[in-house]
Amino acid sequence: MSLNGPAPPSVSASASPSAPPAASPSAPASASGTGGGAVLVAGLATAGGGGGWHGRHRHPVPQLAWARSGVLMVRALGRTWVLPTATALWIPPGVGHATGTAGTTEPRALYVRQPGPAALGAPAGPDAPAGPGWTEPTVVAVTPLLRALFDHLADDAPAPPARARAEAVLLDQLTPVTATSVAAPMPHDPRPRAVAEALRDTPADARTLAEWSPYAGAAPRTLARLFVAETGMPFGRWRTHLRLQASLPLLASGATVATAARHVGYASPSAFVAAFHRTVGAPPGTYFPRD
Repeated sequence: MSLNGPAPPSVSASASPSAPPAASPSAPASASGTGGGAVLVAGLATAGGGGGWHGRHRHPVPQLAWARSGVLMVRALGRTWVLPTATALWIPPGVGHATGTAGTTEPRALYVRQPGPAALGAPAGPDAPAGPGWTEPTVVAVTPLLRALFDHLADDAPAPPARARAEAVLLDQLTPVTATSVAAPMPHDPRPRAVAEALRDTPADARTLAEWSPYAGAAPRTLARLFVAETGMPFGRWRTHLRLQASLPLLASGATVATAARHVGYASPSAFVAAFHRTVGAPPGTYFPRD
């Protein structure tokens, strides 16, 4: 897998589009850099210092979601992105999404105001840079230069000409990186979905389909057939993907492989590493290197 930049590859995890709760369009939690430039730098609303999810919302302009420290997660279009500080996610305008954090995180967002009717404050001028124009959520590498530009544009001090130059450089430096997908779609039939939702809450649960059968109200063979029909994979593989999804925020926030493995139900770190490598194509250390 290739990498266009110094950041580690990003891992994204496909999930049910209905997982985040519905919410109205949301404004930034706090903002700076509102002096008429093309880029508005804002703080993102979070669920609190212990981590968690903020409700589903959308914006009328492109957003770049990033964690200055900690780990940011974004759910959109049926996928979940886990973003350490070395990566950010470009979210096109109008795309519904939810943001979450793993532990103590300092999330930031950049909103690219477009020429035309006012949105998120005064509209940008007709010559303002408009960003890359990607129509799908796109992971980008956060280089030391981009990080410095984020901080610079969070300050109202730059005069308009200097601010415009910094904005143009920032938008020009947005470089996509490879994101590996780990899919664990949620079934729609209420019988397998009951099992899937219980496992999403407790991924370490090791019960077989025969043991889940009374809970789901369906025979084991029926559950097995429905998992294949509705998720595209056998139950065992689906559960592996779900467990790997659950491990990503832990690994990204600095948990050891042994801790992540134990949390999601693996008997040993080596079994977890083997499953991760087999599914993602590389061991966990490639995606979440430790200093």
